[in-house]
Amino acid sequence: MARNKSKPLESGYALFDVFYEDGSRSSNRRVPRSVLGGLDGDEPARKAIEEQDNAIAEKAGRPRLPIKKVTRSPV
Repeated sequence: MARNKSKPLESGYALFDVFYEDGSRSSNRRVPRSVLGGLDGDEPARKAIEEQDNAIAEKAGRPRLPIKKVTRSPV
């Protein structure tokens, strides 16, 4: 009997590059794979990154920068 290969796990993180409206960039931002996929594609990643930015800005005591574009980081 042949052995079946296991399927890749959907756990872990996907990496994204974030471009802000002021021209700055943040590379390799981690987003859980569990929030990605479906019909929305990578759009949930933007919401997750905005939540991360809100938490960081609150701790730093400064306003959050508006996000211009979110793309997957090259592998």
